[in-house]
Amino acid sequence: MLLQGGYRVGRYEIERLIGAGTAGEVYRARDTQLGRAVALKVLGAGGCVVADRFTRLAKDALTTALINHPNIVAVYDVGAADGVPFVASELLEGETLRSRLRGGPLPVPVAVGYALQIAHGLIAAHHLGVVHGALKPENFIVGENGELKIVDFGLAGWRGDATQAGRMAGYLSPEHISGEAIDERSDIFGLGVVLYEMLAGASPFDSGTTIDTLLAVQQAAPRPLPARIGLTPDLAHTIEHCLEKRPAARFQSGRDVAFVLEFMLRAPRPVAPVGAPARRLPAMLRRLWPAVC
Repeated sequence: MLLQGGYRVGRYEIERLIGAGTAGEVYRARDTQLGRAVALKVLGAGGCVVADRFTRLAKDALTTALINHPNIVAVYDVGAADGVPFVASELLEGETLRSRLRGGPLPVPVAVGYALQIAHGLIAAHHLGVVHGALKPENFIVGENGELKIVDFGLAGWRGDATQAGRMAGYLSPEHISGEAIDERSDIFGLGVVLYEMLAGASPFDSGTTIDTLLAVQQAAPRPLPARIGLTPDLAHTIEHCLEKRPAARFQSGRDVAFVLEFMLRAPRPVAPVGAPARRLPAMLRRLWPAVC
């Protein structure tokens, strides 16, 4: 049931609906105590959220609230009012990365820049033991100044629900699909999928149906990246290592990914498209590569 303008959820007064999905709705609301606008995510309005799910929600949101980083949305409050669980967070002005991708693939420097911001946000989250587990274009907000923020830590994860599986199929890591424990390397896989999609305009594993896509994530190699000016073998190799099936074979941390992406952005060099003869990596990267591959 959608909430109407003027309705109060605790101290938050609903202004208007921002978006809705299977997990609940997000509203623009006013914090009547502090007098500021917030994004209010409401789950299971009407009391249809079970207690254990609310416990997970509260734990994840409270942990996320400890993260102070420009690439992660700030969480202000979590609770329940009249049986309606909610999370109040920073109100962001901008558009989702999914919306931006509707115009087609992004220029290579832009895509790499966004991926670097994601990596920096993940470094901060992983430092506190927080794993997102559901990185997809809908969970990134890009502001007019180009700043990217990660949203929905702990709130967008796949819990075995068929609808959620369909929405997340191409973005879950192989170990997540298998029901194994996930860790920061699972987010590295998700980052690789999103970076691939920013450059190619499509997911590397999308196979039409949910089942086929889940199987492709677990068993198939990602589709070859299209030959594009500016898409270098170094960048293709970086994405491939993010998308390794075994967590032990991937980059092991956001810091490793950030180091390589920063080097690509800061070290201009002649561009060789994918498919051109491979160049030797710079000496600094050759020393790093065994540790991150």
